[in-house]
Amino acid sequence: MDTGDNNQAKPKASAGPMLNAYPDSIGGRLADIVELLQSADFADVFQALYILPSVFNTDLDRGFSVIDYGLNEVYASRQDLENLKQLGIALKFDFVLNHASVLSQQFQDILKNGEKSKYRDFFIDWNKFWAGRGKMTADGYIQPDPEYIKDMFFRKPGLPILMVRMPDGKEVPYWNTFYQEVRYETVDAQDLMRVVDIQYVSAQQLADKINQAIGDGKKPSAIDFGGFVRFRDTVIDMLESRRKYLGQMDLNIKSPLVWEAYEETLKRLAGYGAEIVRLDAFAYAPKEPGLRNFLNDPGTWDLLGGVRKLADKYGLTLLPEIHSRYEEKIHETLSQKGYMTYDFFLPGLVIDALERNTNEFLIKWIRDMREKDIRVVNMLGCHDGIPLLDLKGLLSDEQIQKLIDIVVQRGGYVKDLHGAKNIYYQVNATYYSALGEDDAKMLLARAIQIFMPGKPQVWYLDLLAGKNDHAAVERAGVGGHKEINRTNVSLEQAREELKRDVVSKQLSLLRFRNHCPAFGFDSKLDILESGADILKLRWSNAGCTATLEASLTDCSFTIRAIDAAGRVAYDFAQAPRRAEPVEVPQSQTRVVAAQ
Repeated sequence: MDTGDNNQAKPKASAGPMLNAYPDSIGGRLADIVELLQSADFADVFQALYILPSVFNTDLDRGFSVIDYGLNEVYASRQDLENLKQLGIALKFDFVLNHASVLSQQFQDILKNGEKSKYRDFFIDWNKFWAGRGKMTADGYIQPDPEYIKDMFFRKPGLPILMVRMPDGKEVPYWNTFYQEVRYETVDAQDLMRVVDIQYVSAQQLADKINQAIGDGKKPSAIDFGGFVRFRDTVIDMLESRRKYLGQMDLNIKSPLVWEAYEETLKRLAGYGAEIVRLDAFAYAPKEPGLRNFLNDPGTWDLLGGVRKLADKYGLTLLPEIHSRYEEKIHETLSQKGYMTYDFFLPGLVIDALERNTNEFLIKWIRDMREKDIRVVNMLGCHDGIPLLDLKGLLSDEQIQKLIDIVVQRGGYVKDLHGAKNIYYQVNATYYSALGEDDAKMLLARAIQIFMPGKPQVWYLDLLAGKNDHAAVERAGVGGHKEINRTNVSLEQAREELKRDVVSKQLSLLRFRNHCPAFGFDSKLDILESGADILKLRWSNAGCTATLEASLTDCSFTIRAIDAAGRVAYDFAQAPRRAEPVEVPQSQTRVVAAQ
């Protein structure tokens, strides 16, 4: 597919602040978030709302395994979207390019009709993909030859396969990059009596044995049949025929039906009121034997170019989401091709600036964005955590490790890839806790964010100065580390938090950012002369200016805005924080492997 990417016009999305939440993050339903946004406290604070994908019909991965893009009636309604539109709030939604749920209409049709399904090639049949490039194993999947697979990037240990049983009993491996679950149904005596010649009491005993093994997580082939071994093959076949799946199955982007689904999805999102569409997992979608299968070149750019042509039909701005090291310059490539990109550098840079009392890397990054006209959505915290891998090549490995140690000491969790040491994505923590639960630091961090280039995205829990939720991590069990920063709060709790200075003052800063004409993607940003421990920035546009002067040592700062008539339009000051460090309770910490 022709990309048409070079020399594209820059994205046209507004630079106003954007709230970020799951539909059930505050109050339990999107209607509750709308009610909060309708209140006087939130008047004119946000230009947009990024609703995470559990607002759609989904199953695993808290929304990122999409069944379809219809609204999940448990959380949202069309009236909620209409109410947001009436508030003048644009929307940002996720569009997952790499995969769809096993429960999607297309995959369910495959499970029902097998080779006769019109969607047979909608997903990637592993054996078809690797045909002629490996050896068939006794388990029914091809093991690719080493020269084809040695450079491949996998998100989990082993080959990314889910074995799927067809209606004729054949097992077919499908490409599955991310999550999967296989569930076996329990049986009763009568189920067994239908498939084997067995008496009722014996069938009851065998059913108990089977159900105990399934409850222990064993596959049918691993069940000890004991004295019932003569029934083993028939019973295993029955259990396998009844197995159920959950998972995120990789799409075959060479299928015309996939592109039809892409367009249908973008059209639907535009109909919901989307301004920005975040492209999730796009870098995994283009696949070719022998390539890394992450950000393949030119396949990735062909994919994005094709999606953009569809998005342009519906007036949507695309935001490709990718974590990559600063030194790889992927953010620059995306910008050169005309896309917005995520500022995954800012969260770590702000912590670094406040801990080392230096503007060094913040200014370096600002200059990068100005000189290369990189348009970003920036953030402090988000649903995934605080990025660290992205900083490699901007900060030294030693400086990055120091940031990790600081945030972990304050109760964070390190997420590694495959449990490999020092191959990390992010630290899971609330941003407030990562700053030592220090109100002055939190307010300065927010002030820095709104003065950085880009569109500020605000995680709801950071806005409410939420603390690390270790109890939620424990409840979630293995792989639940992200729950530390995803605490759902009631509407009443949220309103109570508004009484705190650190919350109400953040709202004041964001309201100012939303309405001050000095800011914008096409406004001028000057870095004013200062010492290394002072950050001085000035935005100007149409005769209006906004100036931040901040001490990175004592967290004092002032913001002053002057309108086109020369009048003071906004004046904000934070006094120096107390000299002694804020005591942070010692918390249990651990390193968790990527799921």
